[in-house]
Amino acid sequence: MEKLKLLLLAFFLGLSINSWAQKTEVSGVILDDKNLPLPAANILEKGTTRSVVTDFDGKFKMSVSNPNAVLVVSFLGFTDQTVKLDGTKTNLTIKLASAMNALEQVVVVGYGKGSRKNLTTSVTSIKAEELNKGAISDVGQLLQGKVSGLNISSSGDPTRTASVVLRGASTLNSSQGPFYVIDGVPGVDISVISPDDIATIDVLKDAAATAIYGNRAANGVIMVTTKKGSKDRTQIAYNGYVGWEEVSNQLDMMNATQLRAFTTKNNLNFTPENDKGANTNWQKEILRAGKAKSSSHNLSMSGGGKNGSYTASLTSLNKEGVLLKSDFSRVIARLSVEQFAFDDKVKFGLNVTNSNSKYVNVPQRNTVLLQSISHLPVSPVRNEDGTFFENFVSTGYFNPVALIEHGTDETETNNLVGNLTAEVKLPFGFTYNLNIAHQKLTTSHGEFYDSYYSKYNSANFYNNPDPPLTKSLINFGVNGSALRNSYENTNNIIESFLTWDKTLGVHKIKAVLGYSWQENTLGDGFQATATNFPVDNVGYNNLALSNYTSVNGYVVNFGDSRAYQKTRLIGEFARLNYNYQDKYLLQGTIRRDGGSVFGANNRWGYFPSVGAAWRVDKENFMKNQQIFSDLKFRGSYGVTGNSSGFNAYTAQFISGSLGTFYYNGQQIGAYGPNQAANPDLKWEKTATANIGVDFGLFNGKITGSVDLYDKKTTDMIFNYAVNPVLVPVGTIVANGGTMSNKGIEVSLGATPVKTANFTWSTNLNLASNKNEIVKLTNPFFIGGDSIRRVQPDGGGQTGSTLQIFKEGKPLGQFFTLKYAGKNAAGVSQYVAKDGSLTTTPAIGTDYHYAGSAQPKVLLGWGNNFQYKKFDLSIFFRGVFGNKIFNATRADLFRPSTAMTNNILVDAANESPTDLNSYKYSTRFIEDGSYIRLDNMTLGYNFGKVSKFIQSVRVYQTINNLFVITKYSGIDPEVEQGGTAPGVDSNNFYPKTRTFMFGLNVIF
Repeated sequence: MEKLKLLLLAFFLGLSINSWAQKTEVSGVILDDKNLPLPAANILEKGTTRSVVTDFDGKFKMSVSNPNAVLVVSFLGFTDQTVKLDGTKTNLTIKLASAMNALEQVVVVGYGKGSRKNLTTSVTSIKAEELNKGAISDVGQLLQGKVSGLNISSSGDPTRTASVVLRGASTLNSSQGPFYVIDGVPGVDISVISPDDIATIDVLKDAAATAIYGNRAANGVIMVTTKKGSKDRTQIAYNGYVGWEEVSNQLDMMNATQLRAFTTKNNLNFTPENDKGANTNWQKEILRAGKAKSSSHNLSMSGGGKNGSYTASLTSLNKEGVLLKSDFSRVIARLSVEQFAFDDKVKFGLNVTNSNSKYVNVPQRNTVLLQSISHLPVSPVRNEDGTFFENFVSTGYFNPVALIEHGTDETETNNLVGNLTAEVKLPFGFTYNLNIAHQKLTTSHGEFYDSYYSKYNSANFYNNPDPPLTKSLINFGVNGSALRNSYENTNNIIESFLTWDKTLGVHKIKAVLGYSWQENTLGDGFQATATNFPVDNVGYNNLALSNYTSVNGYVVNFGDSRAYQKTRLIGEFARLNYNYQDKYLLQGTIRRDGGSVFGANNRWGYFPSVGAAWRVDKENFMKNQQIFSDLKFRGSYGVTGNSSGFNAYTAQFISGSLGTFYYNGQQIGAYGPNQAANPDLKWEKTATANIGVDFGLFNGKITGSVDLYDKKTTDMIFNYAVNPVLVPVGTIVANGGTMSNKGIEVSLGATPVKTANFTWSTNLNLASNKNEIVKLTNPFFIGGDSIRRVQPDGGGQTGSTLQIFKEGKPLGQFFTLKYAGKNAAGVSQYVAKDGSLTTTPAIGTDYHYAGSAQPKVLLGWGNNFQYKKFDLSIFFRGVFGNKIFNATRADLFRPSTAMTNNILVDAANESPTDLNSYKYSTRFIEDGSYIRLDNMTLGYNFGKVSKFIQSVRVYQTINNLFVITKYSGIDPEVEQGGTAPGVDSNNFYPKTRTFMFGLNVIF
């Protein structure tokens, strides 16, 4: 009997051991650094696909392959932890360390990475989950309001990207936009990246951070890092949304009843040709029927094994505009592979992304917008027979719906970016990196205006360009006109650098030495125009059907003779970081850049920088205090350059056609110089001094940073007017000007409440910048210290300008008539140059300085709430202290022409006898300050719902819920980029309000 018992015991023990060998049940709880449970934390058995997520109480239970399995525990915002089972313990308590402390983050800098706690420069990092939510395809809008000092403005037009200006405008010659680096590839078109593929964005602000990119870094550098696969985790994910957009605001124009009452009261009469008894809301008529639809679908796969990882994604984005025909669509395919070899000492990387975009633009967009507000409501859209109503006799009176219906304006782009990387770990702490990249952008553009457009009188059909451009006449030929072009841009880049990372006791040294070579071929393609088509349905697809030779004087346009360019940039760079005891930090960089776009005598430039920091929290005297968990003071100075805004021909002598002259009874073609050479043309240089402090309070519950900077651009490139005796052309592109930006930036983050069930975190960023044109002269410049500019040319406003480039004043300085109310006769009067009042002011002479378009304060304020499985984020954005010149309002404030053009409702008390009421003046300069509830998102995470679905989250987002402002225009978010900021000139594509439903699933 005893032997039988022993045999049975051995049998069951062996069975138990065999069962344990085959299957082990593990359970436990995952806690944060405050001992609070972490719901939806991920637990993965390393080397397998087995994984689970924790429940609401942070608890989990899973089966692993053996009692010595290795678990990888991860949760967003915490450092991953690896746990090896010891063969006996199956009930675990695992505590994750928070990675949310901003000073502990790893940030991407030029040609490397670094710990934020040891940075000597000004860098702001934004994680994917912190980016703006919504129907957004543009990286600028993703960052809007998120980074202190980053001024971003956008309209409702889905075909246009946002304007991005960092720490104020640095130049007069280009867009002032930052330089983008994506996964280490410099100068990549940002449209190749899907928002769903972004892991982090690092904004490099001061020159010490950006100088390593030399001649392209004057406007700041934005580093985008995309998501990568994991060796330890295989994952399939879907992110998608559908949304609806509607116009959030429109101008309050008079309807037919109001306008008829106004004209009757003031003895004005509509012409019979215009007054058909209609009551048309033209702003509504150019809108798409129903709400504009948006959708996005992103499917990604990632994973890997012992020797490598991969990620692949496919994104489809569609976004209708609220205006008729306006539409945008994009498809992005991306593949990223990393392969390790030779005991992980060599890593190869391959990244390929292809983005195909189609932009369907509103034909003659700005003219359509102008006509939609000025067209008389008493005119109908269509005649009784269904044809479009038109009055071809009235000057500049066009049916905006007909303009859209009978025109086509489309652009398709294909952007391919591929780069191959290699990283080799060498002895003695050295690492070698090689990056070979190729980018190919193909653009195809077509416009067609059918025979209907030929009915418009080309002697009064003006376009309505964005400021600072001035209106010009458009001729649509005979029986339709078409334009077609196709261009290709290619960029080839080779960069290699050697890194030495060595720790010698309390000394840490990290040095980088590298070389960069880039060759760009731009505008390789063709363009052609044609007219006189036999039918209207050929569009721009078959120019051969045209018969332009029968149209007297018509000349085919074969495009810009300077479209084709080949440029080369070569750079050598070095950076040295020194760290003593993690307390005292020093960084120095230098880059030597050469560019073919500059004068033969100044092809090369040097861009040095230096930065230092003191980590006070590491000092012995800080050990026993309980207030500061982190405290670092830093300072930097550096010089960067600007190579954007000019091309391969900027410094070259160019001859071309100069029209014709009469000789011996004939008109003879003239040929001569039309651009002067400047062999001394060199880089613009921007020097930035920056001091800052980074801090954390009460064990990281409050974090923040404060930066003060002084940025000055010298040798500013501008097209100066010169004495024709010295330069026959009369103008020359030369260095000469100086621009200054000084400001302060503040960023704060806090978690006021954190309990087992509820968390509230908030972050606030503020920025203030003062811009000034310090110098606007050149030794050859004969134009004085100022240039009047921005001439919208509204009705009766010929020669009137709105802004001025002026030494001692900011970019966007308004310079106009000073409104002084009405005199006893009810006529608008203005302050003359000598201070007297006049009703006949002289354009230019009686102008006064009248505020600036530059904002005094930028604000972004985000709040995130988490209650059990619910999450709510609310984000406000504000701009304060800027002025807007509402030229739109001025042009709609002409009561004397109310019988031919519509006017605003609040112009009802104006008298038609006051012919001065509409003049561009301070009367139409308004406060552009606003605060907007930019985004509100409510989500619910179901967690794991089945064996194959690890996480499901649904959410609803509302964009632009409301805006608080005194501005009387459509929206105060008027263009802040370029050289004519803050001008609202009959061209504002309506801002929209978006309602969106989204789904995130992880398999």
